[in-house]
Amino acid sequence: MGAASSEPEPPPGPRQGGGLAAEVSWVRSWKSVLAGIGVTVSGLERNLAARRYLQQQRGPGEKLPQLGEKVVTGWPVPQFISLFLPEFPIRPPLGQQQLKVVPKVEVLRRDTLKQCKEEVSIQRQVSHPFVHCLGDSWQGQRHLFIMCTYCSTGDLYTLWASSGCFAEATIRLFAAELVLVLGYLHDLGIVHRDVKMENVLLDERGHLKLTDFGLSRHLRRGERAYTICGTLQYMAPEVLSGGPYSHSADWWSLGILLFTLATGKFPVPPERDHLAMLASVNRCSYESPSSLSRGLSLLLSELLCRNPLRRLRYLHHFESHLFFRGATFDAELLQKQPVDVVVAARQVEQAALEPSLAFADFDCDLLAALSRPWPG
Repeated sequence: MGAASSEPEPPPGPRQGGGLAAEVSWVRSWKSVLAGIGVTVSGLERNLAARRYLQQQRGPGEKLPQLGEKVVTGWPVPQFISLFLPEFPIRPPLGQQQLKVVPKVEVLRRDTLKQCKEEVSIQRQVSHPFVHCLGDSWQGQRHLFIMCTYCSTGDLYTLWASSGCFAEATIRLFAAELVLVLGYLHDLGIVHRDVKMENVLLDERGHLKLTDFGLSRHLRRGERAYTICGTLQYMAPEVLSGGPYSHSADWWSLGILLFTLATGKFPVPPERDHLAMLASVNRCSYESPSSLSRGLSLLLSELLCRNPLRRLRYLHHFESHLFFRGATFDAELLQKQPVDVVVAARQVEQAALEPSLAFADFDCDLLAALSRPWPG
C-alpha cells in the first residue's frame, strides 16, 4: 500500500447550475480549509456580494465570471502566494492611489520577503502623531499592496529645495518632532535606517510625518545590525563600514538632515558607492558655519559624532540641550501652531492654481460671460 498523503483534499468547486446557494457552500468550505493557515478570505465574501449584484444586473445570455478566480488560483495555494500569508490577507485591489505596490516577482527575485513582512509588522505596531501611519495592507495574485494615510503637502526635501536653508526656529520645531518620533521607535526596539528629507512628509499645518519603513527592522537593545542599507549621504560611518551598528545610526542621519536644513547644502557630496562615501565621511570635519548659533552648532557636533557611543541619543539630553532651551517636547503642544514656512509655501502653490491664472496664456477671456448663445 502506498503512503497516505499528508496534503488536505481540495474543497469542492461550485457545482454547475447549482445556483447561489451552492456557491455559498463552496465559499464556506474554502474558509474552513484556509482557516487552518490563518488566511483572511473576506475577499471571497466581497466577491460573492459582487456576484449577487451582477446576477441581478446581467443581461440575457451574459455569463458571470468564475467565483473567486481573481482571488485564489486553486488548491493547494501556490507557493508564490502562500509565502506571503498571513501577513498580507487576500483582498481584491481597490485602486492604487496612496499605495505602495510591490510585485511579488521582484520580492522573490531580490530575496526581500522577510523585509516586506517586517515593514508591515512595524507599521501595524506603531502609532504616533509624527508617524505616517499604515492604513491597510493586502495582496493580489501578483502584487502586495501597502496603503498609508493621506498626506497632502508633500515632503521636506521638496520644501527645502524650493526654500533653501530654514530659520533656526523652524529647525528647532522640526528637530523636536523628529527627536520625539525616533525616541518612540527606539523605545519599541525599531531602527528606521533611512531617515532623510524625502521620507519626512508634511501635513496641511506643516508638521512632520516620518514615512517609508521599508528598511526598518526590529532591533532589541544590545543587538547589532550589519546590513549596509539606507541613503549614502545620510548613512552613519558604522553603517557604511558594514557594522556592527544599532539605533545610534538614526541619530547620525538626523544630524545630516538638520545640517542640510540649516546650511542649505549637504556636508558631504554623494559618492559612487559606500566605500567612497565612507572615505569622504572620514575626511570631513563637519564644522558648522559661523552663521549658526552656538546651540545649533553644538547640537550638530553631538549628532555627527563618529563614535556612536558618544553620539547624542537620549530624550532627556535633548530636553536639557542649549539649542532646545524654552522648547517643548510635548507632541500635542508642538502641533498647536502651524509651521509658517510650510503654510506660506502651500498658499503660494494654491494661488498658482487660481482659475483666473489658469488661462493667462490665452488671447481670449474664457471666463467672461458669453454675449450670445453657444451655437448648436
